[in-house]
Amino acid sequence: MPNEYASSAGTATAGVSDGVIERARSIPSANIGDAQERLGTASGIRPVWDGAQLAGRALPVWTRPGDNLIIHKALDVAQPGDVLVVNGGGDVSRALIGDLIGLRALRLGVAGFVIDGAIRDAVGLGEIGLPVFARAVTQAGPFKFGPGRIGIPVAISGVVVEAGDLIVADDDGVVVVRGEEADEVITRAEEIEAGERRKRIAIEESAGVRV
Repeated sequence: MPNEYASSAGTATAGVSDGVIERARSIPSANIGDAQERLGTASGIRPVWDGAQLAGRALPVWTRPGDNLIIHKALDVAQPGDVLVVNGGGDVSRALIGDLIGLRALRLGVAGFVIDGAIRDAVGLGEIGLPVFARAVTQAGPFKFGPGRIGIPVAISGVVVEAGDLIVADDDGVVVVRGEEADEVITRAEEIEAGERRKRIAIEESAGVRV
């Protein structure tokens, strides 16, 4: 029988560097998507509270739809700065996490959650300040039977996520950057952002002249 705890967060922390993560925090997810030819954007997964932002290393989690046992197990091995990226099969009938799991994750230093599925207690998650991105919100709670996997590649919204990949998310949504490409992609994203700032200034100055 396959080991449901296929690997640990040690794999996740071997990915993108702390320096690249820090640089990524200040760049809009849209610019990062543009910097990798507009690939890697996880459509349909949205922040569950306004202003949520995160950047960190992916710890992939694969669970049966509507069941969160493996998410509890993933928190046992998660490292500070990890983003739990959960393939919940896109199911929106059962919440995979709520504010109690969120509080535990926050105390462990987890950077946040990206869930291809549903969550609940959105207000509570916002109050504790844990960034959570999900497909939907529902009051219906999860089952806790398993099975699941930790640390193996998963897919969210058709985007493959491997342990250690860079995850960046904000009000516009979620973008995934392959760990080995992250430094190059973030450098391009910084250039794109700088170019947009110049264009914005030019537009504002032009409008000022017309006035």
